[in-house]
Amino acid sequence: MKWIQDFQLFLFDFDGLLVNTERLHFQAYIDMMASRGYKLSWSFLRYCEVAHLDATALREALYSEFPDLSLDWPSLYAEKKKIYYELVSEGKVELMPGVESLLMELEKASIRRCVATNSFLDQIELIRSKIPLLQTIPYWITRENYEKQKPYPDAYLKAIELYEKPEDRIIGFEDSIRGLQALQGTKALPILICDAKHPLLGHAPEGVVRFDSLDAIPSSARL
Repeated sequence: MKWIQDFQLFLFDFDGLLVNTERLHFQAYIDMMASRGYKLSWSFLRYCEVAHLDATALREALYSEFPDLSLDWPSLYAEKKKIYYELVSEGKVELMPGVESLLMELEKASIRRCVATNSFLDQIELIRSKIPLLQTIPYWITRENYEKQKPYPDAYLKAIELYEKPEDRIIGFEDSIRGLQALQGTKALPILICDAKHPLLGHAPEGVVRFDSLDAIPSSARL
């Protein structure tokens, strides 16, 4: 991985980029709706299309598809969150392709790295307890540490404010368009990691650097 030496600070999203929690969130919504007698028959790509659109799109889509769903959203979301925690506790969370080798190389090279996520600290701590390799990332910016969530750049700006050194070249990785927009509001080089079939890929800025996965980045890449 020669290309990692071109950067002095790495910024990472978390859900869907480093760990497969997007699929666990999706399963939690399916299970939550099933417990109330509804069948959520979306594909995972359909879920991504809705959930990654904006902060309220998923809520609006569920109420539109199931108009007799009467329970208020905070209560529904609390049920979903409980199920999600159970899935993580059962050990169903895994690293995404290429993450293990990249984190090991960054640790070996002593290159600074930070996660900047919309997730709260309690969620992060639970997942880190299941995957010890994540403990090699020294810096974490969670939802408690900044004002506006992605697509606003606040999380990444906070990370840069705290961990940048003069003359650093900074690179950031995201798996969603909202996250990419957040990175674009900073001095970091934004890299999009998502499948070519991602339903929102058409909303990506022209010319954005994209790879299917972290392990798809060529060792000799010039970014």
